[in-house]
Amino acid sequence: MIAAYRALPPALRGIVMMLVATFCFTAMHALIRLTTAEIHPFVVAFYRNLFGLLVLVPILVRAGPGVFRTTKLHLHGARAALQMSAMLSFFYALSITPLAEVAALAFSSPLFVTVIAILILGEVIRIRRIAALAAGIAGTLIIVRPGIGSVDPGALAVLGSSAAWGSALIIIKVASRTDSSLTITAYMAILVTPMALIPALFFWSVPDLATLGWFALLGAFGTAGHFCMAQALKEADATTVMPFDFTRLIWASVLGVLIFGEYPDLWTWVGGSVIFASTVYIAYRETQVKREPPLTSGPVET
Repeated sequence: MIAAYRALPPALRGIVMMLVATFCFTAMHALIRLTTAEIHPFVVAFYRNLFGLLVLVPILVRAGPGVFRTTKLHLHGARAALQMSAMLSFFYALSITPLAEVAALAFSSPLFVTVIAILILGEVIRIRRIAALAAGIAGTLIIVRPGIGSVDPGALAVLGSSAAWGSALIIIKVASRTDSSLTITAYMAILVTPMALIPALFFWSVPDLATLGWFALLGAFGTAGHFCMAQALKEADATTVMPFDFTRLIWASVLGVLIFGEYPDLWTWVGGSVIFASTVYIAYRETQVKREPPLTSGPVET
């Protein structure tokens, strides 16, 4: 199987890795929804970070103390706080909102990145990106539908998570000018884990061995998803692989039906499609104008 994969053209290898990444992330989301039926989402978020840190420890030991050398400690602290807020909001949303709806709204993260980059970094936005941004906002309104019945608090939590994650991505962009990816990742894991413990203590419960196994699997899916995403972007251009990020909505719909009996409505698909199309276009315009990798990651669900 590995030989067959390596024989594929680079673009196709990137697409395969992207499809695997989206499945891993969606499977992780399903496990979060499953475990939060018994354990508070804040506690689940802490264990997700704890297992993620444990996976990272051998890599940090191999890299040596030099990996912690930085002049941007204040940025890492701010990023960790934003990422923790994004994760807690996202985990809470997964505990009360259908998987497909969460997946559709999570596509809004690049919209927040664009707005924040304009406001904080002073980036210039042109008419076509303004139109794409407006379309993405319209797609969000299609899903949330304010004024038609009550607004789902889970939907608002996903949007709050996307805003916080968008802010964190801007900080990552600034920090990456001087710090390596491993340094940024190390500070994230080391700072977010104790931060996540504080709110978790207010809802603390001791998981049994079976639940700990689910947490370990949750962490494994998250780590695998990150690896496959990075590999996809290494094999092919972002504009080639990012359109396949839409399969998150497909995976979420399938797992939602099979595991939780959740059937996404038409508006979730319509709104999700509009949001996704707008973010892909924004990413395309960024690569055309700047010739640098766009910030197209979804929320910090992993």
